[in-house]
Amino acid sequence: MHIHLNTVEAGGAGQVVTFSLVQNDRLHILHPQQIVAFRGSSNSRNDKFMNISGIVRKKKLIKSEISGPCQFVAALPPGFTMKEVELDEESDLLYDFRHLFFYSDGVTMHTKIQKIKNMLITQDAVKMKFSGKGKIGLLTQGQVCQQELHPTAPLYVDAGSIIAYPENAHLELTVYGNHLASQHMNYHWKMTGHGSVLFQAGRENSRLERDVNDEGLFKRILKEVIPFGNVLIK
Repeated sequence: MHIHLNTVEAGGAGQVVTFSLVQNDRLHILHPQQIVAFRGSSNSRNDKFMNISGIVRKKKLIKSEISGPCQFVAALPPGFTMKEVELDEESDLLYDFRHLFFYSDGVTMHTKIQKIKNMLITQDAVKMKFSGKGKIGLLTQGQVCQQELHPTAPLYVDAGSIIAYPENAHLELTVYGNHLASQHMNYHWKMTGHGSVLFQAGRENSRLERDVNDEGLFKRILKEVIPFGNVLIK
């Protein structure tokens, strides 16, 4: 299986991803409406209803199972990119299911229930752990960044930007900085442990565009003056 990502967003047109499957390859596509071109036997595509948990978490009814040999093209909207991740037997990362674009045969998924406090803040009850050998594709806003965790020196990451983190990492929802800084930021994960954490770098792009282009002075002042105004005032 070969996946080619066109990372150039000419004129803000978005990213194009080309998939080439050989015999015995099979992918499960969770956003089949993004497939804009297909070459191969029509029997190579088999659409199915997702299970209840998939419908609730992805807000999608249908997924596609595509078998090789074939080639197809998926188009992503402006601001979105896809990261291909190769899994192995030692993979221990927990993922947000909402970011999953595809997974290959040989990959299995297990749910991990979050703590009640974390559920309320992140509005996400479970994380997914992928095991087995194969590939998954992650749909993100902006580029994907990867940082190594340290056992004692914490890494603070915007809670809404997290894509994946090690299962055994220690997490604490918090804010940081002085009093003014802590009032004008989203909740962050304070993370320590071993392994790498993945996060998306473009989640706040739309807010920055509004701040620069259209937002009035009075609204900007309210966001700065009111505690947590940057979070509460949209």
